[in-house]
Amino acid sequence: MTLDPITLTVIQAGLQQVCDEMDLAFSRAAFSPVIAEANDRSDGIYAAADGALIAQGSAGLPVFVGTMQYSTRTLIEMIVSGDVAAPSPGDIYIVNDPYLGGTHLMDVRFAKPFYRDGKIFCWLSNTGHWPDTGGAVPGGFSASATAVEQEGLRLPPVKLFKQGLLDKEIFFIIRSNIRVAEQRIGDVQAQAAALLVGETRLAALLDRYGDHSVCDAIDELNQRATQQMQNCLHDIPVGTYVAKAFVDSDGVVNKPLTIELSVVKSGHNLVFDFSGSSPPCLGPMNSVRATTYSAVYLAMRHIFPHVPMNAGAFRPFDITGIENTFLDAQYPRPVSGCAAEVSQRIAEAVFAALVDALPDKVTAAPAGTSGNFALGGFDPDRNRDYVMYQISGGGYGGNADHDGLTNGCSTIGISKAPPIEIMEQAYPVLYHHYALHEGSGGAGKHRGGFGLDYEVELRRGQAKASFVMDHGRFGPQGALGGADGGLNKVTVHRNGMAYTPEHLSKEQDIPLCAGDHVHVQTPGGGGYGSPLDRKPSLVLEDVRLGRYSEQQAKDFFGVVFTGTPPIVDTNATQLLRAKKRAI
Repeated sequence: MTLDPITLTVIQAGLQQVCDEMDLAFSRAAFSPVIAEANDRSDGIYAAADGALIAQGSAGLPVFVGTMQYSTRTLIEMIVSGDVAAPSPGDIYIVNDPYLGGTHLMDVRFAKPFYRDGKIFCWLSNTGHWPDTGGAVPGGFSASATAVEQEGLRLPPVKLFKQGLLDKEIFFIIRSNIRVAEQRIGDVQAQAAALLVGETRLAALLDRYGDHSVCDAIDELNQRATQQMQNCLHDIPVGTYVAKAFVDSDGVVNKPLTIELSVVKSGHNLVFDFSGSSPPCLGPMNSVRATTYSAVYLAMRHIFPHVPMNAGAFRPFDITGIENTFLDAQYPRPVSGCAAEVSQRIAEAVFAALVDALPDKVTAAPAGTSGNFALGGFDPDRNRDYVMYQISGGGYGGNADHDGLTNGCSTIGISKAPPIEIMEQAYPVLYHHYALHEGSGGAGKHRGGFGLDYEVELRRGQAKASFVMDHGRFGPQGALGGADGGLNKVTVHRNGMAYTPEHLSKEQDIPLCAGDHVHVQTPGGGGYGSPLDRKPSLVLEDVRLGRYSEQQAKDFFGVVFTGTPPIVDTNATQLLRAKKRAI
């Protein structure tokens, strides 16, 4: 059956709309600010036979594009093998096991079979970041974990809902192993309700266009996505492109981890070879296979954003060489930093490898950290425990057309920091300031965007703070002569004394009392092109707005100012730039 282009486009938009409505329902109904405000979640539709991605919400986290496909496929395989109970209409499975296609334990997946005429037509699945899943540290980001059990409760695929009804016994087991358990029922019901919304909307789409037409459209869209991606890859000259990226440390051993990437263009495909990367690490900065794959997929999505997002778009990619490295974690390696941090280093390596081949499409490195900050304690005024989880943005890298975005969301998704008014209302904290990390944008013809600078005080009671961040040792890479972006900086002020973690932006269980405060400055993006080619007028504007000091403008860009208010000293600038170019 051949579909006309208009019908194909309408069905494609309809599938996308189903996922978008699931995303919206999930965020609106969730209790946790990290889902309701920060949108740390995703919904999608997956093939009945092998879990291949059919469609994903446009407002869902891109890092889940590969992991949810992988986890759905694993669930199907375990059902076929008999390791997991077979589904019935109304069932919803829950799973967060990172080794079965997941990320870290806090990303909890629900999967629901969608039936037509008594047979499974497809799977509806979503992922939501729960603020806590137990373990040694409130929030789950244990910076010094050496085994996954220390990170929280690990759930294999089990039916949390059976024929539409919540299995209270399984839910009680979950509740008994996590903090602030009474709030989780709101997130559980929101996550399940989102799948019900998807079920209703998808049924309406099938009723309107017919099951066979929609199936034909799905096949055609997959084939077209493959062809479109291959057409995009045609712009890459045949050859081998290499790059490295570095993780500051694994949180336990204070030395860097290396990602070595070789990208080979041959024919219509790309081979991403990670041979030579660091071996599995002791701490929680290991990445599971599904997250490593997904990081490559999302990096290519950043480069070619107009290719439709389905399984067909990933067929031209072959990922090799991750065995026996920290990019293919096996049980019981800890993995709390895999999705939020390591995946972004993988994407950074992809950008660095391909920027020479695609200078008009690839940016310098973005901030590349989710800024995971967890605070757990007891609020005496409200007589209750709490777990606060904060994510934060950073600068994007400059590119061929313009400067990088300031305080953008992480590379892996569209999650945004919850409004500070919400955080102050929900938790016993006070934000002293929330501003730009001035000077953090990497210098370049097109500079990197600036990171975030915030300071938060514990107002009452006692608490423990934990961080799993990165780019505290190495700034985001500049491109084509651009400078690296500014570093991630964490300072804890306790009893009037300033404390910097040994691992710079990774530590757990730092005790805080009322009046103590935490100061975080997130990275800026890398610069693109030589800083000496930046227009002096643009440097002047940045200085006027306080983004750089006059001394930084001189050191970074070779621009000299005179007078008050400052103006560009053209002759001195030309002389200084000529001197810098000669060095």
